[in-house]
Formats: sequence, C-alpha cells, structure tokens
Amino acid sequence: MSYMYAVVNEAELGPEDLVALRADLHAERAFRLEQLDDLAGIWPSRDDLPADKHAREEVLTALATAARMVLTDVSAALRRMDAGQYGCCHLCDRPIPLACLRILPHARYCGPCHQLKEAVS
Repeated sequence: MSYMYAVVNEAELGPEDLVALRADLHAERAFRLEQLDDLAGIWPSRDDLPADKHAREEVLTALATAARMVLTDVSAALRRMDAGQYGCCHLCDRPIPLACLRILPHARYCGPCHQLKEAVS
C-alpha cells in the first residue's frame, strides 16, 4: 500500500506516522462500535419506573449520539487518509500538528481554526 504525504509542522507525515494514526483510527472505531453495542444492551426496560426510564433514556441517547458523531468523524478521517488529504485543516488548509493528530487522529481543524469554531458556536 502506498501513502501520500502530508506536511505537518514543516515535516513530512511519513508512512510510519500514517500507519500508526490509521491504527489509532481503527481502534477508536472499534471502541465506539463496542460502546454502541453496550449501550443498546442497557437501554431502559419496560420494568423501569417512568421517571427513571426517562432519565436513563436521555443519558443513553446522549452517549449514543456522541459515539455516532465520533464514528462519523473517524470514517471521514480514514477517507481523507485514503485520498491523501489527511492532516490538513478544513478551514485554512494549513497542516494540523502531528502532536494534535496523535491526541485526536480524526481532528479536522488546526488549533487556531478549532478555537475560532468554538468561539462562534
């Protein structure tokens, strides 16, 4: 398998970096799929009291929604990686620092653009 290179902090993001980051993305994907399976197994039952059932549904729905959002981000990152577009900010097209990608391999924004998006959200 050949890899295209991205520039991160003025250094190439080489094949070994991409392999490690791809493995991290696949591990995150597996974790989130397992999390969704586990959440489905503890969904409120008919025996729960109405107030307990409602509160439990709210929490489980929020957790499942978050897991699905991460799965979507991970899938998008893997597609960007396959297309040779991984590691570039979606807003400014500058490289996302390798240190950031190691922490959050499905990151879409560099630090300044992430802060800008958070400020306007």
